[in-house]
Amino acid sequence: MPNRRRPRLHLLLAGAAALLGLAGSALAARPAPTLPADLPPAERLQLQQVTEQASVATRADGEPFITRRDVFEYLLDHPELATHVTRALKLARYRIWREDDGLWLDDGWGATGRFSVVHATNGTRVMYARGQYKPWLLPTINGQAVVVIEYVAQPAPDSRSLITTTVTGFVKLDSRLLEWAGRFAKAAAAAKAEKEARLLVRVFARASRGIENDPAGVYELVRKRPDAPRRDLEEFHRLLQLR
Repeated sequence: MPNRRRPRLHLLLAGAAALLGLAGSALAARPAPTLPADLPPAERLQLQQVTEQASVATRADGEPFITRRDVFEYLLDHPELATHVTRALKLARYRIWREDDGLWLDDGWGATGRFSVVHATNGTRVMYARGQYKPWLLPTINGQAVVVIEYVAQPAPDSRSLITTTVTGFVKLDSRLLEWAGRFAKAAAAAKAEKEARLLVRVFARASRGIENDPAGVYELVRKRPDAPRRDLEEFHRLLQLR
């Protein structure tokens, strides 16, 4: 359980995330800091402070996969349950849980912190995260991250959809850290961001395939997890149309 007074973020979601190459390539090919046009002004201002002043930015495209669109979107909108699915299938170490003050994330590799889904519309999810990442042999990296998940759903047989995802991540490192560690901090954050972005799009596809191949088996694995959110699990059961 993270110390609430010292939130440590997943520079993913740099990830998100998320969060999400190497410092030279990531900065040379920085994605355009575009945000959804219908973002409320307060959220837009907060996110632009990260996207327009990002220390690291990257983008990862995922291979198309077939699944039910409503199942895919349900997991996007219920990240706590989604991480129980990915952990039950042994696809990722991410853990998300809810406390009174919101959602917390632990990526299992030294990055933890607070995050939230700040925007959800047809084909787009935007996440914001803040915290710390402790790389090996380097000082703790503090920062904020904005992750934009975009997806296109095309009709497929049996009421399924062919889903193509893109994850774009922006990380703004703490300025005092940059003054102290310079390019080394940027390189560590960029490598972390690239790894997490590509892992995230792979996890989307693998989790969806697992559910498609054996929905009842996946549900049973998640049901046995003692800390899985019960309400979300009941809704997931109905969504999968299980008896």
